[in-house]
Amino acid sequence: MKKQAFNPYLPSWEYIPDGEPYVFGDRVYIYGSHDYYNGHVFCLGNYVCWSAPVDELGNWRYEGVIYEKTEDPLNREGKMCLYAPDITKGPDGRYYLYYVLDHVSVVSVAVCDTPAGKFEFYGYVHYADGTRLGERDGDEPQFDPGVLTEGEKTFLYTGFCGKGDKSRSGAMATVLGADMLTIKEPPVIVVPGCEYGKNSGFEGHEFFEASSIRKVGDYYYFIYSSVVMHELCYAISREPTKGFTYGGVIVSNCDLHIASYKPSAMPMAYGANNHGSIVRIGKDWYIFYHRHTSGTWYSRQGCAEKIEILPDGTIPQVEITSCGLNGGPLRGEGEYLGYLACNLFTDTPSVYVGGDGFPKVMQDGRDGDEEPGYIGNIQDGATAGFKYFDCRGVHEIAIKARGYGDGVFEIRTRWDGEVLGSIRVLYTNVWEEYSTTVRIPDGVQAIYITYRGGGNVSLLSFTLKKEK
Repeated sequence: MKKQAFNPYLPSWEYIPDGEPYVFGDRVYIYGSHDYYNGHVFCLGNYVCWSAPVDELGNWRYEGVIYEKTEDPLNREGKMCLYAPDITKGPDGRYYLYYVLDHVSVVSVAVCDTPAGKFEFYGYVHYADGTRLGERDGDEPQFDPGVLTEGEKTFLYTGFCGKGDKSRSGAMATVLGADMLTIKEPPVIVVPGCEYGKNSGFEGHEFFEASSIRKVGDYYYFIYSSVVMHELCYAISREPTKGFTYGGVIVSNCDLHIASYKPSAMPMAYGANNHGSIVRIGKDWYIFYHRHTSGTWYSRQGCAEKIEILPDGTIPQVEITSCGLNGGPLRGEGEYLGYLACNLFTDTPSVYVGGDGFPKVMQDGRDGDEEPGYIGNIQDGATAGFKYFDCRGVHEIAIKARGYGDGVFEIRTRWDGEVLGSIRVLYTNVWEEYSTTVRIPDGVQAIYITYRGGGNVSLLSFTLKKEK
């Protein structure tokens, strides 16, 4: 039996946001920036790569460090961070990694003969006269490159547009030549930023950051993070540098707009910035995105959900789940760790991460320690939701908890559903297992676990048990 696939899809101690997924050969590779557990800013680490067989998306392999921040001549001392990258296969068959450092506004490029080997610095994107993109008079600062190569041309998409900054116009597209560095067509605006969104069709979902580009059939899909940050949207065109129209939201990392299991305007997780893209793996399409942990913006983990591209080219928004790459619900038996929670909230709704009273995904130890993730800072009214499980004959649920609290964990299959069982927990500074009999209806179900009581506790895992 193949390993089940979870969200997040990498180990609980790995923090790879801004995921750009690609299939090369018979494996899917994920490229992103590299956060630290309890990091103090974004993207502190070197670029690393993970990959998985296309027919076994629960079996990810660490490919190692593929590019060190000090490889860039502008960053020999390593004082700048490597922000979100993207990759493309050039006309020469080599793999080109595009990125921007955090204190400059030029686009750097590294190259490698294989998709997950050791990349070497290659150069900076520049005009024919050698002036680097981002440094010519009139250029807007470069940020978050997304790239797509067709024949001898590479289309480079960049930009960052914050509220109130009229100097930033929107997402830009620049056309590069076969050397992957030299500009053949200068930047043009393809999607407006919030200061220029009036009467554009993008109102309320204007471009913020996180440029990504894919071609599906005859259409170009520009995926980006909108001005509200927590959602990944898409725009669509038949041409790569013009004609883009707003398509919709693909995913929100707080599940806003989703009305299938809760009110549309109700956030079900603590969102913040978002970055990712779509990829076809086998017959299915997926959206890769990231979530936030540790109660901060700076420790993000990659997640993915299966999507559908309809015959008219539209992509309906999908729910965030715990089973995104699994191809269906998780097995309705066995132990599941707390960090797999896709819903995390309290009686006080919040779209954005942060707050001393909110539960958070965390781990013991320091960054790099292979410690299991769990949910900490659980106080009265905190709920963790896990979706979905194929339940058959589940009659008992056990939890592993610790902390100085005195209360009960309530078990439901809907966030506002009937309490099906309660588990009493007591003060302890080690992980203890508690259980109760519970009758989970047969079928595909969510599991919601809500704490009611005093103090502050943590949840390591829960176990679904069948009748013997």
